[in-house]
Amino acid sequence: MVLTPMGLRFMGRVLPCSIGKTGLSQTKQEGDKATPVGVHTVTGLWYRSDRLACPAPWAQPIGPTDLWCDASGHQDYNHHVRAPFAPSHERLRRPDPLYDLVMTTDWNWPDAQAGRGSAIFLHQWRRPRFGTEGCIAFARPDLLWVAIRAKPGTKLIVPPLAA
Repeated sequence: MVLTPMGLRFMGRVLPCSIGKTGLSQTKQEGDKATPVGVHTVTGLWYRSDRLACPAPWAQPIGPTDLWCDASGHQDYNHHVRAPFAPSHERLRRPDPLYDLVMTTDWNWPDAQAGRGSAIFLHQWRRPRFGTEGCIAFARPDLLWVAIRAKPGTKLIVPPLAA
């Protein structure tokens, strides 16, 4: 997968996508709303089993207690955790469809450095080209197409001039 100015190129297709509201960054920081430049690896695939069929054999269902820690100094920073969990976190099971299907990446993972940014996911967009908090987002059919074909370890290349 390669991010280009036209979208994400994968398996001969270019899929329109959204990136961080502030563009790309070579110095990603927690909360900067930027998508980090670099070569990333797909590490996980999560889905809402009450809303979608399992997209791939390695996909994990998102349950009501599944969270992602974004508490910068915490030992679980940028890792999957379960409720109850008091430190800052994002719910993976959202009322909107943005995280019905989520591909996680190895950005600042597994050995997260405080303040370097968390939760760089591939997920559904709010609307076409609407900027994200740093993730890469797609129309639902395109995200599903990628999720069905990607495997653990698939590389995601975000070059500095992709935006």
